[in-house]
Amino acid sequence: MKRRTFMISAAGAAAGMAVLPRMSFAAEGTIDWYTSSDQNILDFWTNVVKPAFEAANPGTTLNLVDGGDNAGLQSIAERGLAAMSSNADPQADFFEGFDSRQPVGALEQGLWVDFEQAGLSNYSKLNPLGIDIPTNLPYRGSQVLLAYDTTKLDPANAPKTWPDLMAWIKANPGQFIYNRPNKGGSGLNFVRRAVLEANGQDLSKFTVDNATPENTAAMLPAAWEILKDIAPSLFDQGAYTSGNTQSLQLLGQAAVTMIPAWSDQVLKAIEQGVLPETTGLVQLQDLGLPGGFSRITILSNGVNKDAAIKLADFVLSEEIQSAVLTELGGFPGVSWDYVASDLRERFADIIPSSIPVFPSGPWEVAINDGWYRTVAPNVDPAS
Repeated sequence: MKRRTFMISAAGAAAGMAVLPRMSFAAEGTIDWYTSSDQNILDFWTNVVKPAFEAANPGTTLNLVDGGDNAGLQSIAERGLAAMSSNADPQADFFEGFDSRQPVGALEQGLWVDFEQAGLSNYSKLNPLGIDIPTNLPYRGSQVLLAYDTTKLDPANAPKTWPDLMAWIKANPGQFIYNRPNKGGSGLNFVRRAVLEANGQDLSKFTVDNATPENTAAMLPAAWEILKDIAPSLFDQGAYTSGNTQSLQLLGQAAVTMIPAWSDQVLKAIEQGVLPETTGLVQLQDLGLPGGFSRITILSNGVNKDAAIKLADFVLSEEIQSAVLTELGGFPGVSWDYVASDLRERFADIIPSSIPVFPSGPWEVAINDGWYRTVAPNVDPAS
């Protein structure tokens, strides 16, 4: 069996970049902001949120920094946690795309701002589907779905269940690809969906704190068998892309017929002409591919905590939530009742009624490790 990783350079991509501690102190009035998300999210903050917020708040600026990935933000959070005991400057204020359950002990020691108590004027508008714990503020949603070429696959025949999808992949060798799970959420959530399939589609079996060695050893191997079974039928007899963007590129080039893709990225790609209007979208009906809401977390010991809270409230405003739809292709963090009626009608097809949410943290580590060791043992995780 031939297996190799399919590596394509992505201009501007900095995922995985190590974030080194800075030696300078944070500047008062400059919110130090970090993200673990893709380039399109950094572009959204650079081109939409930053200029609007700074215009509305003279004297306050945003220092937008690509933190690489979840591990990069966790290292900064660990620095912030250590700073609490020494009353030092954590040199960070605001995280985009991070779970405040990390690092271990942070919640108990009060590292994160409690948004229920922070006095946000827009807090009551939040979509109930996105509310998690008070230290996580959901502000935009996205879900992985299947994007496909309707010139090669009739929408009437697009797979609607996981067994249908597995059967389609085997019946159409070379026409499906997903990215390595540690290189982007579309591939990660495809792998997570396999894990759920191997465990009776029961989301309740997976919690943020039950990824014990015993549980991972019992609950993951069946998923690896599913993924090993389809590997020879993937693009180039077992290739994997190195990110969400690379999968979209292969679909746009008609090199493959179907990929898993983030809803916001694929909708934006269609709008910008990166993908043709003949691109079809389908979600599995037996259990959707996981997704969720991206969260804002704010360090309680940041020098610019109050300004960061003001920024979080600003992001929930109608102006920015509308831009999440129109500029980003995501769905809002606030309830759809607080979105303009014309936008509700325009984006009716992506309004979700439920979103399977898979826990990150130790489960993600175990899944990435198991996938490389078992499904793609010849692929270097560091490549």
